[in-house]
Amino acid sequence: MDYFIKNIVSLLKEKIDLPEDEIKRLIEIPPDFKMGDYAFPCYTLSKILKKSPNIIATELSNTLHAVRPIAEIKAIGPYVNFFVDKVTLSELALKTISEERDGYGNKTLGKGKTVVIDFSSPNIAKHLAVHHLRSALIGNAICNIYKTLGYTCVGINHLGDWGTQFGQLIVAYKKWGNENTHKSYTVTDLNNLYVRFHQEAEKNPGLEDEAREWFKKLEAGDAEAKELWQHFKDISLKEFQKIYDMLGIHFNAFIGESFYNTMVEATVTRIKEKGLTKVSEQALIVDLEPYNMPPCLLRKKDDTTLYATRDIAAAEYRKKTYDFDRMIYVVGSEQKLHFNQFFKVLELMGYNWTNRCVHVDFGLMKFKDGKMSTRKGKVVLLEDLLIEAVERIRKIIEEKNPSLENKEIVARDVGIGAVIFADLCTKRNKDVVFDWDEVLNFEGETGPYIQYTHARLCSILRKYGKPVTTDIKFELLKEDEVIILTKNLGQFSSIIIKSAEFYEPSLICNYLIDVCGSLNRFYNAHRVLSDDEELTKARILLVDATRQVIRNGLIILGISTPDQM
Repeated sequence: MDYFIKNIVSLLKEKIDLPEDEIKRLIEIPPDFKMGDYAFPCYTLSKILKKSPNIIATELSNTLHAVRPIAEIKAIGPYVNFFVDKVTLSELALKTISEERDGYGNKTLGKGKTVVIDFSSPNIAKHLAVHHLRSALIGNAICNIYKTLGYTCVGINHLGDWGTQFGQLIVAYKKWGNENTHKSYTVTDLNNLYVRFHQEAEKNPGLEDEAREWFKKLEAGDAEAKELWQHFKDISLKEFQKIYDMLGIHFNAFIGESFYNTMVEATVTRIKEKGLTKVSEQALIVDLEPYNMPPCLLRKKDDTTLYATRDIAAAEYRKKTYDFDRMIYVVGSEQKLHFNQFFKVLELMGYNWTNRCVHVDFGLMKFKDGKMSTRKGKVVLLEDLLIEAVERIRKIIEEKNPSLENKEIVARDVGIGAVIFADLCTKRNKDVVFDWDEVLNFEGETGPYIQYTHARLCSILRKYGKPVTTDIKFELLKEDEVIILTKNLGQFSSIIIKSAEFYEPSLICNYLIDVCGSLNRFYNAHRVLSDDEELTKARILLVDATRQVIRNGLIILGISTPDQM
C-alpha cells in the first residue's frame, strides 16, 4: 500500500511545510472504511499555523485536488481523509500477492544488518517446562519477523549451564546418584537430584558450602567436576532438542554461560581499569546507586562469578563476532532490573552500541493455579503439554472428520499450532492464562480457527480445479466486503514492520484474526463459485490471495498451515 501513501504524501507536500518522512509518519488508517482509506491528522499543523485542526482540515481539503489513484478528498473533523480508487486498490494488492506468493510481506529494510536474538535459554539438568515456553515462542517469532524484513538473524540459546547450581547437582549426584545407572540417566533423574538437594539443604545447610566448593573446582577446571558437568549437559541437550523439534524452533548456536568462563577475567579487568569497581562486603561490585539501582555484583566473596559478569562478557563477544545492528534479549519481566544494571555497566564501560541492546520482556504463562515452582518439584512439563494438545485435537478430528487423510500429521500441526498461537496472541508483557477450552476452540480467536480458515480456502481452490489467474476484470471486485478484505491483505507488510518495531508478535496474530473475520464476512455474503465465469475468476483470485497471506502470517509465527482439516 506504499503506492497510495506515496501519492498522498506527494499531494500534501505541495500544500504544507513538513518533511516528507514526517507526513508519511502521521498518515493513519481510519477505523471505519466509510470515512476513507487514509487520513492525515492536522494537530501538528495546528501548533504551527495557530488554527484549530478542524479549520485546517477543511481549508486543506478544499485546496487539494484528487488525482488517480486518489478518487476523493474530504475533511472529517480534524482529519483530511483520502478515498483511493477501488479498482486500482484491488489490482495492485492482488497482483502483488499473486506474483510474490511465499515472499509476500518480505522487505529489504534490514539488508546488510545483523540482529542477534537471545531466547529460550533454559537451565541444564532441568526439564523444559511451561514457564520456558514464552521465551522460546516469542523469540522464534521475532527472529522470523526480522528475517522477513531482510535482516540476518542469529538465534542464540544462552543455556544456563554455569553457576552454583552445578555444584549443588554434583554434590547430590555423588551423595545420592546411582553409579550403576550413570549412562542411562535422564533429565528427570537430574531434576530429582536437584529437588532432593534443596530438601536436604534445608535440614543440613552445610551442603550449600560443599556445593560452592564444587563449583569453584568446576570454574578452576577440575577434571572430575568437568566430566560430570558435561554429562549433565549432554543429557539435557538431547531432551531439549526433542522439544524444539516439536515446536519447529531452530537456533544458530547453543552457546551457554560456560562458554564465556575463560573471558570473564579479562572482562572484569576491563571494568576495573575503567574505575567502575569497588569491594563491598568482600564482593566485587559496580556501584549503581547514582542511577537509582542496587549494585551490580561481578564476583561473590568466594570469587565465583555471577550472571551479570558472564552477560557482560557475552555481549562483548557477540559484538566482536557478529557486529550486530541490534541485540535482543527475550527474557521474562522479572529480570528487568538485571538488564537495566547490565546495560548500565556496558554504557559506563564506554560501549557506544549499548543503546542497541534491548530487553524484550514478557509476562508469565499461568494455569488457574498460578505460577509454578521447579524447586519444589511442581512443574508442568512442556512435552506433556504439547502431547496433550495433540491428543485433544486428535479426538476432535475423530468426532468431526474421521475420514480425514493424514490425521496424525494434522493433529500434530493443529495441536501444537494451537499452543503457539495461544501464547503469541496475548500482548507479550501481559500474563497468559492457559485454558484448554479457549485454546482449542475452532470458532474463537484461536490458532485452530485460523488454520481451519486456511484449509477451507484450500478446499475452495481444489473444488475450482483451474489455475488461478490475475487476468481478471478487477472492476468486478467492488462490494464493500471485498474492498475491506482486499485492504486488509494490503496491510500485511506494514503489520510486520510494526511488529518488529515493538517486538510484538501479537500484532500479527490479531491481524490474521481480522483477515479471517473479513474473509468470513465476504464468504457469507457472496458466492465464490458460480455460473458467472468472470466473476468466479475474480473471486477465486481474492480467495487465493487471502489463503497466501494467512499462510505467510502463520509461518512467521512458527505455525504449520494444513490444507485439509
